Amino acid sequence: MIPAAFEYIRPASLDEAFDLLAEDGSRALAGGHSLLPLLKLRLTSVDRLVDIGRLRELGGISAGAGGALRIGAMTTYRDILDSEEIRARAPLIAEVSGSIGDVQVRNRGTIGGSVAHADPASDMPAVLLALGASFVLRSRDGERTVAADDFFTGAFATDLRATELLMAIEVPAPGTGSGAAWQSLMQPASGYSMVGVAAAVSVAGGAVSAARIALTGVGEVAYRATGAEEALAGSDGGTQAVAAAADHATDGVQVNADIHADRSYRSAMAIVLTRRAIEAALGRATGGSSS
Repeated sequence: MIPAAFEYIRPASLDEAFDLLAEDGSRALAGGHSLLPLLKLRLTSVDRLVDIGRLRELGGISAGAGGALRIGAMTTYRDILDSEEIRARAPLIAEVSGSIGDVQVRNRGTIGGSVAHADPASDMPAVLLALGASFVLRSRDGERTVAADDFFTGAFATDLRATELLMAIEVPAPGTGSGAAWQSLMQPASGYSMVGVAAAVSVAGGAVSAARIALTGVGEVAYRATGAEEALAGSDGGTQAVAAAADHATDGVQVNADIHADRSYRSAMAIVLTRRAIEAALGRATGGSSS
């Protein structure tokens, strides 16, 4: 299909982009792999597309004080896969990036676009939730940083204001004795996860000292399974403890049902994949198997 008519503008500077976004009916265009199909299907419309793809301030990958990682919002999945910094400091981001879409999507799709679009079946929001990431947002009125925990507010809904741009993703450095892992049940035609689970754990003194577990594809928004985290933290990380924690994967969540999986099956898979993700994360944290 052909989208409804809109104005296309490629700003030469951040200030110009902010001025354009302040006008009603404007929307930022990053890689375009999520927004453009919606426009073509006329599931959404805009008066003006603001192409931010050549704004250098939105790119770059760097390590800051204490080993924290800063990833520019316009960083593509291909950039992530080629980055030694990311492979060294946040390998789970690189691991999951390698399974997103196909080569074309990975070459053009951006991590910031995925975050801002907030598709409830997208993988990266769950990964960034589990890693304790935060998002740097800026408008012509100033800059603010929002934790991933507070950013995703609903299906295709975030705390990003219409006049703001997502500038960068900040990921804290992993501590000693930490590990993270990803498990998913992928819908083969679309490549999206029917259920995806990211788990990040820390182990000290033979016990799980901290855990962050996030799921996507299960509810209307990527979320942290706080019941599972609380059950796992302080345990010995053994088989029984992990299984007991995984049983809380969907606590308080209205589990999705669709043509791909009914509510019962998706709930069961959420528990199974949460267990597997925790086991793999613990293996990496303790130097054991990473599979």
